[in-house]
Formats: sequence, C-alpha cells, structure tokens
Amino acid sequence: MAVDSPHRRRGQLSALAAGFALTVPGLVLRIGGFSPESWVQAILFGLAVVGAAFLLAWAAEVLQLDVSAGLALAVLALIAVLPEYAVDFVFTSKAGTNPDKYAPLALANMTGGNRLLIGVGWSLVVLLAAWRMRKIARDRGYQGEVDDEVRLDRSHSVEIAFLLVATIYSLTLPLKRSLTLFDSVVLISLFIAYLVRIARAPAETPHLVGPAELIGGLPKVKRRIVVGFMLVFAAGVILASAEGFAEALVHTGAQFGIDEFLLVQWLAPLASEAPELLIAGLFAWRLNTNAALGALLSSKVNQWTLLVGSLPIVFAVSSGTLHGLPLDALQREELFLTAAQSAFAVAVLANRSISVKEACMLLGLFLSQFVLGAALPDGVRELERISVGVAYLVLAAIIIFRDISVFPRVLRDGLRVPVAELAHGDEPAPEPA
Repeated sequence: MAVDSPHRRRGQLSALAAGFALTVPGLVLRIGGFSPESWVQAILFGLAVVGAAFLLAWAAEVLQLDVSAGLALAVLALIAVLPEYAVDFVFTSKAGTNPDKYAPLALANMTGGNRLLIGVGWSLVVLLAAWRMRKIARDRGYQGEVDDEVRLDRSHSVEIAFLLVATIYSLTLPLKRSLTLFDSVVLISLFIAYLVRIARAPAETPHLVGPAELIGGLPKVKRRIVVGFMLVFAAGVILASAEGFAEALVHTGAQFGIDEFLLVQWLAPLASEAPELLIAGLFAWRLNTNAALGALLSSKVNQWTLLVGSLPIVFAVSSGTLHGLPLDALQREELFLTAAQSAFAVAVLANRSISVKEACMLLGLFLSQFVLGAALPDGVRELERISVGVAYLVLAAIIIFRDISVFPRVLRDGLRVPVAELAHGDEPAPEPA
C-alpha cells in the first residue's frame, strides 16, 4: 500500500482541484455579467453545478467524522438534495408569478432526478458489483456459480419502510390538480420522522474514498476548516449558478427547437446527481455494495419526501397565495410514471436484496422510457408514459403477490424495532414466500 500511496494521493489532489476548477467559468460568468449564447451559459453554469456538487459530496462524507450522528444525518440529508433544490426552486418560484410558462417545468427536474437515481443508480451498483465479483472469481480460477446478488444490512429496513410509505402516498398525487400545502405537511412530516428514526442509529466510521479520504486524513482543526470552506463555497456556487443554469436550459431549448421539458428533466439532474452516482460506483467497484446502494436509497427517501414536499411551500411564498402548485396533464403523467417506478423499486428491494435480473429490469424499463419519450411525437408520449407506468405497477403487483410475507417484516423492522437492534443485524434478510 505504501508503494502506491503517493500515486493515490496525487489522484485525489487532482480530483479535488478539478472539482474547484469546474466552478470557475460559471462564477466568472455570473460575477462578470457576461452574456454569451444560451447554450454556452448552460454548459458553463452546468459545469459549475457539477463541480460544486462534487465538492459538497466529498465534504459531506468527511463531515461525518466531526459531528454527532443525528446532526450528521440531518445535515447530510439537506446537502444531498441541495443541487436538486436549487434548480427546482428556481422554476417553482418563477411559477408563482408566471405559472403558464414555468409551472410545467416545476416538477421536471425532480421527476427526472428520481427516475435517474433508481433506473441508473441502483442498477449501476448491482451490475458493476456483479461484474467485479465474477471477474475476481474467474481470475482466481473459480468456475462455478457466483452469488452476485446485492444485499443490504437489516438497518436499511428503515429507509425501505419510509420509502414504501412515501410511495403509497405519492400514488395519490397524479390524481390531483395541484400539489397542496397538505401534501407538504404529509411528506415533510414523513421526512422528519425518518430523520428522528435514523438519528438513533449508532455512530459508524464512514467509508471514505477519493478526495474525501485525503481530507479525512488531515489533522482535526485543518480538516474542519477545509470541510467548512468547501461546504460554504459549494453552496454559494450552486445558489449563484442555479438560476442562470435553469434559464439557459429554457432558452437553449427555444433556440434549437429542443423540448425544454426534456432538457430540464434530464440534463439538470445529470449535473446534480453525477457526484452521487460516481461515489456509489466507486463503492460498488470496491464491493462495498451496502454503502453504495444504501446511500442511493437514502437519497431517494430524501428527494421523495423533503424535496417534493417543499415545492408547494416555495410556490405559496412566491405567489403570495395558499393555492397549491398547479399540475397540468403532463406533470400528472410524469408524477404517475415516477411514483410507479418507485413502487416497482421498493417492491424489488423489500427483501433487502436486488439480483442482476432485477437490476436489468430497472435499467431496461428506464432506458426504454427515456428513449421512447425523446423519440416519439408529442401526441404519443402521453400513451407511452402511462403504458410504462402501468408496466411498473403490474410488475410491482406480481412481486408483492409473490413475496407478500416480506412486507410486514420490513415495515416492522423499519418503523418499530429499535434501531440499535437493527444495527446488530441478528435476523437474516427476509426470504420470499
């Protein structure tokens, strides 16, 4: 290990420098007041968000070394969704004064990010880890079957249970004409209950990789200064770039005749989710699949409760009314598709494991909807979204019927069993009936 330590250290320093470097063009653009073409602004502000999101992710990992478990969980939850917040809040606040233009975009980034997290993130962890396990087995001369199923510790029943409850509630949202403050109360209450529950978990030493490992090795005082600076700097970059990024996406779509909804739904989440997906991929490469999938699962809970629940509040403040965030037909279809995907995903994960076959189904359905949604004409997209959503629900129903016995157990573990007991992992993962 000592032989390659200098090489690893140089790589960590290079990655850290690259993260800061990505933010510079966007900051120069914002501070200097320059006005290049919309597509140039979208690229520069987007790169600034990507760089800042990486800095946030690395600092948030190291933060776990210096604060209490409960505070770390609360701060990490907010940090994890800050890039998503920034873009979503820009469109939602603008919808308060110009609903016809911006209300259709208000949920685009959120639905895209949620579907990307499951369709690409969860499947990435499983497929990458499976490939690594098979390669290692073959390199060692083993020719038999390889158990490449990814399993979660019993303590992750908490995330699964809260995601299950949030998903059941989310299936009612497409039936409404607006996201209301009542929805905010329900979803944010779920998030607070989730935080209170996991805050009781015993503190664990975080698994640091990449630049986070480098920063975590600093003396305590220096580490805290560096982490504090990174958090403040990255948050400032995101807040400074979010509005420019959002507006540039809209104008770029108009300039090139590209559907602005698709740009907002997929390009913005790629920028904000990239660090989380990369870190999960690194954990999976190292076969630390519990940390990889567990982090993405926690992020899904955060986005599906706190983020969605905050949007009606932002709209109410910006519009000066108590009316809910209006939902047009497109947004209701997108909410239905996103909720249906969540239902299928939580049904798959209810037994705390995902197989390669299930990961391929998650990825395949996501890619098929993504490609069809971009290729089909407007008049057919409605049918396509509803059809894929129904497919998700049918598959979820099949799994629930087949594995019905696992759901009471995961709900009991996630909502009732003391978290300290879950941490011992003294019960095996529930098996399908």
